[in-house]
Amino acid sequence: MNLSELLSDRRSIRQFEKKTVPQELIEKIITRALNVPSSSNTQSYRLAVASGDLCEQLRTELTQKYRDAQRITKLPFPLKIIQGLLADVKPDGPFHHDIKYPPDLQQRRVDCGMGLYQTLGIKRSDREARARQMQRNFEFFDAPSVMFLFVHKSMGAYSALDAGIFLQTLMLSASDEGLGTCAQAALGIWTKPVRKHFQIEAEYQLICGLSLGYIADHPVNQFRPHKRTIDELLLKPKEA
Repeated sequence: MNLSELLSDRRSIRQFEKKTVPQELIEKIITRALNVPSSSNTQSYRLAVASGDLCEQLRTELTQKYRDAQRITKLPFPLKIIQGLLADVKPDGPFHHDIKYPPDLQQRRVDCGMGLYQTLGIKRSDREARARQMQRNFEFFDAPSVMFLFVHKSMGAYSALDAGIFLQTLMLSASDEGLGTCAQAALGIWTKPVRKHFQIEAEYQLICGLSLGYIADHPVNQFRPHKRTIDELLLKPKEA
């Protein structure tokens, strides 16, 4: 594809084929993304990649974390605290995910979620189905490979900015090879399972994950949320 096609065709994939992505292809995709700009060329991010048995281990461990957390949320308050501590399901990621969205952004968030549920035939009132769909994040949507992106905590917002540029380039590089991706903040909720399997410096913090694989023929992959128009995006100059 040319760049214009890549930018218009890339989308979040939520169902992958269970077909292995060759390691040399994964390395090719990552290598292409290494040339992105960063603050003073610090490149203040690191990447953990899991395929094969390691991917399956992480899929199992993170899915179990989610299931345990869901079970505990339904318990009475005293038991919820005790069971939460015993099961070790308290989110330990460095970034808070329970953000209070301002009204305009919350509406966009709700619209996106409802559009996804409608595509999947999930009613808003069906909490069990919604929970199962949320669980799919931790199953990596059946992707054969998953990546975890870390940022240097001392660089603050600049590390996140640099990592975002790298992540977008990584996704476009994957698209150029006929692969799909899904960037997932949910995969930053629990960091212990990832740290258990990778040698990660203490100063690097997990910010998100990225599922990677071949795109399955599934209705969910046709979902595309509404994007801002250029008029909605651009800030108007102040009148003289």
